[in-house]
Amino acid sequence: MFFPRAAALTALVVTLGQGEEAPRPSGARDFDFEVGSWRVHHRILKKLPDGGQQWVEFEGTCTDRHIMGGLGNVEDNVFHTPAGMRRGVALRSFDPKTGQWAIWWLDERSPLGPVGPPVVGRFENGTGTFFSDDVVDGVKIRTRYLWGSITPTSARWEQATSKDGGRSWETNWIMEFQRAR
Repeated sequence: MFFPRAAALTALVVTLGQGEEAPRPSGARDFDFEVGSWRVHHRILKKLPDGGQQWVEFEGTCTDRHIMGGLGNVEDNVFHTPAGMRRGVALRSFDPKTGQWAIWWLDERSPLGPVGPPVVGRFENGTGTFFSDDVVDGVKIRTRYLWGSITPTSARWEQATSKDGGRSWETNWIMEFQRAR
């Protein structure tokens, strides 16, 4: 039995094994800016017991590297929160057929999962916009990630959620990246 996908994968592995990098389709280099080491300033919106909220700020680091021949990457984060050190990982993969990225998040609060649905989207005009839909505590939540202000030495990411299908957004996490090396 012939498996065209298996044959294509075998050809790709053989080619890459010879020291050549397979060409990557348009959009597959969108996250190349993040490869390397970063210092990260975090601002997280914390809900207070009295119904109020306040921003909590802390520092962190992250390293990012390619996987899957550049069609994916892993961002390994260390957070120096007021409650102590934590870790988290963003896993990203690119779909050449749709030109979209999928991003999953896993951190030590739930190391065995479940891993929620990925945010999915793409970069346009220098800004990456990614969305997912989920249900949290019985409430439909739409999540948005924005990547922007990208330079060779800095970038900005933010997460926001919406309980009204995306008509209004509440930003709850901002990360300001500065290249470490």
